Amino acid sequence: MKQFLLYLGIFFISTTSFCQELTGIELLEKAIAYHDPNGNWNTFNGTLHITMETDDKPNRDTEIKINLHEEYFYSKAVRGSETTEFILEKENCKILYNGSARFSEEIAKEKRLSCERANMYKNYYTYLYGLPMKLKDPGTIVDTKLEQKSFKGKEYLVLKATYKETVGGDTWYFYFNPESYAMEVYQFFHEEAKNDGEYILLTEEEIVNGIKMPKNRAWYTNKEDKLLGTDILK
Repeated sequence: MKQFLLYLGIFFISTTSFCQELTGIELLEKAIAYHDPNGNWNTFNGTLHITMETDDKPNRDTEIKINLHEEYFYSKAVRGSETTEFILEKENCKILYNGSARFSEEIAKEKRLSCERANMYKNYYTYLYGLPMKLKDPGTIVDTKLEQKSFKGKEYLVLKATYKETVGGDTWYFYFNPESYAMEVYQFFHEEAKNDGEYILLTEEEIVNGIKMPKNRAWYTNKEDKLLGTDILK
């Protein structure tokens, strides 16, 4: 027992000292080197298959195609008997509902079938599956200071990121393994004082185009600690 406590003490001291020496940008570079060692994200051209599991709804299976160089994004989501497809190619936008581009205004409103929605999905998927590389995008403000935090009984090096007003208003925290620099948790707040927003636990990895991406993303509310759903990369 004494040896175990001694180990914990040495680990805490060494991690704290290391945290003080490392800057936010340096931690980000180490995390990117872990997740995207060959710098493949900037030219990413690949397909992702994602299943979203929630307790109160049938699973949603989504096929995502992203070609960053060609500015191409495709999303096909299937839930039950419904299929929605969003296609963005540079400035062009196309939407299909159950395989057809012809649908009523009532359906478009009810199912939120719009080019604005298509761009939201594009930004959502490229941001989440492009992390932590996306933290180098213009408009992202990476805090120079690091924090050491314990989350769910585990110690992390934590990076804070905010955004210019034209990009976004949320505050994000990214939790990295202090030994491997793997991203294992992230968390966002709309208003941190209210403890709103969500945290996302990342478990296991899939290698896609040479990039280590989280296989499982479990979404929880910050305030209630309630599981909202889990995205599984297949």
